[in-house]
Amino acid sequence: QVHLVELGGGLVQAGGSLRLSCVASGFAFNYYTMKWYRQASGKEREVVATITSAGGSTNYADSVKGRFTISRDNGKNTVYLQMNSLIPDDTAVYYCNTRVDRDYWGKGTLVTVSS
Repeated sequence: QVHLVELGGGLVQAGGSLRLSCVASGFAFNYYTMKWYRQASGKEREVVATITSAGGSTNYADSVKGRFTISRDNGKNTVYLQMNSLIPDDTAVYYCNTRVDRDYWGKGTLVTVSS
């Protein structure tokens, strides 16, 4: 069965960096697009970044362009989100997502950016 586990959240000061990882299992990871979403308290979940199966194409929300980078290592079944120049508005629970037969989600990892 599909399993996604997010790692790497925590507390960081504004201007700092964090790298999130999502370890995937239970499906042919290298064939599927992967996404990072986030959900801030009281807000709807929003897509942050997308990467295609071979990593040849990426897409970002306007709010994170130039600060976040999504990447993947198909040999390790892992997708990453490098987050730089963090601001308090980046505070949210970050989720890994893929769509195989349906949408699958990890449990999320909390990122808190203090001002």
